[in-house]
Amino acid sequence: MIEILNPTLLARAKDTGALVADILQTLKSRSTVGTNLLDIDRWTEKMIVEAGAQSCYVDYAPSFGRGPFGHYVCTAVNDAVLHGRPHDYTLADGDLLTLDLAVSKGGVAADAAISFIVGDARPAESVTLIDTTERALAAGIAAAGPGARIGDISHAIGTVLSEAGYPINTEFGGHGIGSTMHQDPHVSNTGRPGRGYKLRPGLLLALEPWVMADTARLVTDADGWTLRSATGCRTAHSEHTIAITDDGAEILTLPKRG
Repeated sequence: MIEILNPTLLARAKDTGALVADILQTLKSRSTVGTNLLDIDRWTEKMIVEAGAQSCYVDYAPSFGRGPFGHYVCTAVNDAVLHGRPHDYTLADGDLLTLDLAVSKGGVAADAAISFIVGDARPAESVTLIDTTERALAAGIAAAGPGARIGDISHAIGTVLSEAGYPINTEFGGHGIGSTMHQDPHVSNTGRPGRGYKLRPGLLLALEPWVMADTARLVTDADGWTLRSATGCRTAHSEHTIAITDDGAEILTLPKRG
């Protein structure tokens, strides 16, 4: 299903997006050396409940997972890249942490992810991975607008990732979003321009370039959810929810400045 939001629902989407951005930035500021992933999950639950919102994850049980996810935020560390299930792990200096959050409020969902390095260490490979996914996300957003096609976004993202030398996995990518978290159209992280669904004002998309340093192959943890690089290499993931407007694309999950 592809949803086109009316102005009332789009206003609600902006509120939800702002909430997701605020929670992620709060979690980032509190995720320091010595923080346990289960504490991050508890903080997320508290903020969602206090905002009068609903988690898109806790009861989520798609075909690619094993039972309900059972947690409120995805926490992927180092070689984990997607669907990282919070567990009893204490963050160390130099860990690369990805937080992925989807929340629904007022009947509309928003989805975003950030990758960052914990502590004072700055491993060069990790810095480059994060920077590349952020540049790819910016390129995808710049390619979005009324009349553009999904393939234009995919091509823009894939060009940045491939020029940086990273293999691209096409099993998981971006997606439509609206009254539910995952909708059509699928937005691959590589593709051909001029192909696919034509974008219309009112369409919401979650764009999410992610990479693994030296492989395109994923393996699944024993928890049935967490996806890791097959070689144990580090990974990064950046995501925003955007709304297609008459003038281009508006980022709904952009953090506040200052």
